[in-house]
Amino acid sequence: MTEMREWQSHKGVVLDSVKGFDVIECETCGFKHIVPIPTPEELQAVYRQEYYSVEKPLYLERVREDLDWWNLVYSERYDTFEELLRPYRRRILDVGSGPGFFLQHGKERGWQTLGIEPSTQAAAHSRELGLEIVEDFLTEETVDELGTVDVVHMSEVLEHIPDPRGMLKIVKDLLAPGGLICVVVPNDYNPFQYALREVCGYEPWWVAPPHHINYFDFNSLSQLFENCGFKVVLSEATFPIDMFLLMGDNYVGNDALGRQCHAKRKAFEQNLTAAGLSVMKRQLYQAFAAIGIGREVTVFAEKQQAQTTLKEKDHE
Repeated sequence: MTEMREWQSHKGVVLDSVKGFDVIECETCGFKHIVPIPTPEELQAVYRQEYYSVEKPLYLERVREDLDWWNLVYSERYDTFEELLRPYRRRILDVGSGPGFFLQHGKERGWQTLGIEPSTQAAAHSRELGLEIVEDFLTEETVDELGTVDVVHMSEVLEHIPDPRGMLKIVKDLLAPGGLICVVVPNDYNPFQYALREVCGYEPWWVAPPHHINYFDFNSLSQLFENCGFKVVLSEATFPIDMFLLMGDNYVGNDALGRQCHAKRKAFEQNLTAAGLSVMKRQLYQAFAAIGIGREVTVFAEKQQAQTTLKEKDHE
């Protein structure tokens, strides 16, 4: 029997229940999220002090180990920005900038870079790289000190935000006319995960409240952008690493095996790039996006002009 859950203005079918939270297919929001939704105040202590020391203690070490591969990822992302923008438009804000390597890559390409990051540890690391960092959350109160930018980049951020629609409104205010936003989020409840649950008996390991509040796919993230006054210009998947689970490599909870699968993914992408086939690889990942597979959703969107504001208001 289908269970419905209502919480404040949110209503939807319950998909999973984990740690006292229900994941619902929210009719109000148009995407899946947990209820109850934690308040920003409840999340602040976690992201300022605990996230890198408790939740992701190996994150900085692993990023350094993988930096050659990450720089290929970053390079393709900046390539896209530069293809879509005019040459003089090179000011970027990275929201949730973490240890700063994405911004460092952009700075080395000649971009004017700025990060906003609430984690004390991550912000300190970024400053060691010579980067300009605002150690805070992106809110309506912090917008004024950031100025106008040509690109807002948000990787693995929007799934943590209690109010994604409100966050995109803030981003739109930051962007210059015709500016770009690039968002990367986990692709959860995707077809491969469905097969793993239905056939292989996996529990929904990707449901991780209260840190992961929202659960997007390509359609729901694109629709959210459109509702908030953006035009999607490119959708791209990342490597569907959950494919290894379907082939019998159960890396869930097995860090060593997970690193082995990740190493194969890196080798696949680095070898294609070395062969001069990075364009083909991106075409493959764009084809994956069209059928909803891939471990992450990557969407590039352009800020629309004033004529879209009525549509925005309809969804506020």
